[in-house]
Amino acid sequence: MPGCEVSDCGTILLVYISKGCEPVNKLWVHDLPDQGLPEQFNFTKIVDNFDAEYDFIANKGRVFYLKTNLKADRYKLISVDLDNPSQENWKEIMAEKTSVLEWIGCVRGNLLVTCYMEDCVNRLYIHQLESGSLIQAVDLPPGSIVGYSGRSKDSFMYFKFMSFINPGVIYYMDLSKGEDNFTAEVFKETAIKGFNSSDYVTNQIFFTSKDGTKVPMFVTHSKDLVLDGSNPTLMYGYGGFNISLTPSYSSSRMIFIKFLGGVFCEVNMRGGGEYGNDWHHAGSLASKQNVFDDFISAGEELCKLKYTSPKKLAIEGGSNGGLLVAACANQRPDLFGAVVCHVGVLDMYRYQKFTIGHAWMTEFGDPDKGEEWEWLRGYSPLHNIPAKGVYPATLLLTGDHDDRVVPLHSLKFIATLQHKLGADNPHPLLIR
Repeated sequence: MPGCEVSDCGTILLVYISKGCEPVNKLWVHDLPDQGLPEQFNFTKIVDNFDAEYDFIANKGRVFYLKTNLKADRYKLISVDLDNPSQENWKEIMAEKTSVLEWIGCVRGNLLVTCYMEDCVNRLYIHQLESGSLIQAVDLPPGSIVGYSGRSKDSFMYFKFMSFINPGVIYYMDLSKGEDNFTAEVFKETAIKGFNSSDYVTNQIFFTSKDGTKVPMFVTHSKDLVLDGSNPTLMYGYGGFNISLTPSYSSSRMIFIKFLGGVFCEVNMRGGGEYGNDWHHAGSLASKQNVFDDFISAGEELCKLKYTSPKKLAIEGGSNGGLLVAACANQRPDLFGAVVCHVGVLDMYRYQKFTIGHAWMTEFGDPDKGEEWEWLRGYSPLHNIPAKGVYPATLLLTGDHDDRVVPLHSLKFIATLQHKLGADNPHPLLIR
């Protein structure tokens, strides 16, 4: 799949060619004429394989700065001279750290703004462009950077901060004066009538999964919550495609917490990108069961800590997260009181045959290959619905024109679920 952009100076066209859903791409460049379009494109192929991911950050003349995961699971910054682009001439500007380098912006022509993910929360830093040396950290509470605006030609930047109990603050930073001690000033703060963030708390808990791996989750609730196992709790997860879940504000979830005495839990399972590509790969392909084990272990931990109990514990997820909650309901129906499954990928034998499903084989595997089919056979939600027993109250949601996760997944699953268990199940099994 191709994509392209033009360098900030307007003289170089960059073309990215990606493959599947893995974080890898080719990178080709072409010098643009002063006016109009070139008569033909003669690309310089900086990278012509799918060994790693490369993302353009900035350039100083013919020297380009790229964010990459080449031999760097959590990403690093390199420079490439377009006049001498062989890999042996590349230079490392910022080495890989123990935390994940999520994105980089360039401002004032010579400064880099870096956003790292450290234990599932974002941290901002300012570096010097050409040397990569750290200038300062930006002082922020734990949360997420959900928006950024800043260009190489600008001497200022804006960014938006958010958390589970903070609906959003936009900060402004003036970078025009001096070389350090830059200050983030509040530009605009979202205020919600009747909501006071000091009435609530978010705790990060590290629990032990089935194989001994430490996995984090965030738990948000009112400060006066009593840990007696009686609290209605909603547990949410995704766990796939190298996608990271970081703190974010939701009005509907806050209504659940404020008016229904609820607890909201977000689980950062393997399969996501919270700790780099190794964390992702530990929850994909042959290791996909780790994701379900992590989620189930999170539910057990919430009950153990008396946040809730199985009858009061609901789980929710969409798309790959729909696969997650359906698989977990099949494997541990006794642990959950309710399941909300949005547009889940539920037929793992045939998912690749419809619309964009073939692109997901880098995440799930190819059902037409014997060994990989065995992986899928072990957890495919449609094919692992228990034949008897009590199933939690279940609501599936889909769209009849969904061209991404086609509705047949949800329709086949609910039909099989109702056929196997519907007559005697004490809880509703529904779809809309």
